[in-house]
Amino acid sequence: MMRQMRENTKWIMLVTALAFVALMVFEWGMDATGRSAGGVGEIGRVNGTPVYYEEYLAVYRNLYDQAQQQQEEAITSQQVSDLEDAAFDEVVNAILVRQELERRGIRVTDDEVRQAAQFNPPPGYAQNPGFLTDGQFDFQKYQQFLATQADEALLLQLETYYRDIIPRGKLVRQISTGIYLPDNLLWQRWRDENETVEVRYIPLDPGQRIEDSEIDISDADIEAYWRDHQEDFEQPQRARVRGLVLTKTLSSADSAEVRQRAATIRQAILDGEPFAETAAIESSDQISAAEGGDLGVFPKGRMIASFDSAVFASPVGEIAEPVETPLGVHIVRVDERWAQDSARAAHILVPFERSDSAEIALLTLADSMEALGESMTVADVATELGMETQESEVSTEFALLSGAGQVGEGADWAFEEAAVGDVSPVFETSQGFYMIEVLSTSPAGVLPLEDASSTIRQVLLFERKMARSREIGAGLVDQARGGEPLPNVAASAGLEVRSAPPFARSDFVPGLGRFNAAIGAAFGLEVGEVSDVVESPTNAYIIELLARTPADSTAWLAQRESQRQQVRSQIEQRRIQEWLESLRAAARIVDRRDEVLQDPDDEPIQPLGYGMGL
Repeated sequence: MMRQMRENTKWIMLVTALAFVALMVFEWGMDATGRSAGGVGEIGRVNGTPVYYEEYLAVYRNLYDQAQQQQEEAITSQQVSDLEDAAFDEVVNAILVRQELERRGIRVTDDEVRQAAQFNPPPGYAQNPGFLTDGQFDFQKYQQFLATQADEALLLQLETYYRDIIPRGKLVRQISTGIYLPDNLLWQRWRDENETVEVRYIPLDPGQRIEDSEIDISDADIEAYWRDHQEDFEQPQRARVRGLVLTKTLSSADSAEVRQRAATIRQAILDGEPFAETAAIESSDQISAAEGGDLGVFPKGRMIASFDSAVFASPVGEIAEPVETPLGVHIVRVDERWAQDSARAAHILVPFERSDSAEIALLTLADSMEALGESMTVADVATELGMETQESEVSTEFALLSGAGQVGEGADWAFEEAAVGDVSPVFETSQGFYMIEVLSTSPAGVLPLEDASSTIRQVLLFERKMARSREIGAGLVDQARGGEPLPNVAASAGLEVRSAPPFARSDFVPGLGRFNAAIGAAFGLEVGEVSDVVESPTNAYIIELLARTPADSTAWLAQRESQRQQVRSQIEQRRIQEWLESLRAAARIVDRRDEVLQDPDDEPIQPLGYGMGL
């Protein structure tokens, strides 16, 4: 057993070395080569503590790699901008935590390190095969490994890991101390999620049943509303832009090429190529590809409809005809099937994507857009390239271009760098490439009365229709409480009664909505009781409670402690987040990235290929 441990030492050292390198970056200002922070140098400060480019770059690389692993397409320029901001925020947070540890005098003793090393192995150790017995982590094997480990470098790395992580754990406990979760609070949460009621109700539909002509609204009413609700009409900074969008939508030729590739792969398998080996090479579903395409056992109805239909209709053991889903074209083999209940299948996914030639053509066209935009208006660029422009209003809160989606990076350029008439560089989103020209700008402020009048009129119309519905509904409530059945009451007013299936407090109820006064009123009634007129944001109701099913207290008791841990964890996370936000709010944070990360020719310094599709 110890020989097996030693064979795994290299793997174990890799885990601890990664933690050790991260510690060097954050604790001692060293980069991955071991050099102290230099080169670009400081890019900011936190309460006087320098933020070094190297530590910022290390975090950026990590976030970039995580983002790239979660998507097949290259990281866009908009994502790069977001990742850069997120990396800076992470470094600032790490420095704030270090400063707080120092301020509170939080330390770690040698005995605490020994205890943690023996009984709390670092993340990743639990999956090491050398520490498993019957698939479970074996503390005896792990502790025996520590007792006989002679590699001083590994032991030093383990010690460094614990000297970093233990103080942080102490800090978290200090922040989250005092969380008290009495049983009555847990029971209330359980009840809110599990108690159900069944109702029938009359929707009064004031917006539809009362004609606009029945309501009188004067210009004075509109102006008074506008003056009393100025905060509702505050607008962010806005810009009118002309945009030129080059979408990444696949052409029919690209789709046909994908289908042909899938057909070719299927034929190769039919001609004798091993399915598993082909899946490992050809499938874009990396998880199943690692298992030879195996998807495991799944019930009918879990997969996308077209894929599901093919699995439960194809002969077992045969290679089905290619199946198309929004993900691409699937080559499917059904390995086992249990009637129409469940199946085990394998697949090879050929994604819908542009061909190499189409990709090159797209990028070439994007380059041409940018080159022409240096000396032309967007309209002239569009004419030169045979494209069409579009006009749109973007703001500091919302920026959208048809075909490109959210264009926050372009909006930032328009508000922070551009003047009227300027043409942007080409930006990229997951949907396409785009450039914009600023046609006009509007400062932040209150929407003028003449522009707000139409909206105010609609608001006042609905308010007054709702008031009239309350008057009508009050008479109907009196009838129902006087003994008249609710269906008869509704019929007398030309209304209808609707029923809702049993629902809990947190459910969305068709016709009634979610988390509104109507839902609250339903749970406040006794069986057979009729409510007053209850208003939601879009309707008014008269509700009658038909049945109530109490929450199961026995089931609650059985899960109470796991619920307590779950709620405690949620509260701890919220406290930590609020604490960190308060630290940031009180901190003196200087961000000098825009100033420092420029080369002598005013070109932004790129993070060593990251963010450039490399």
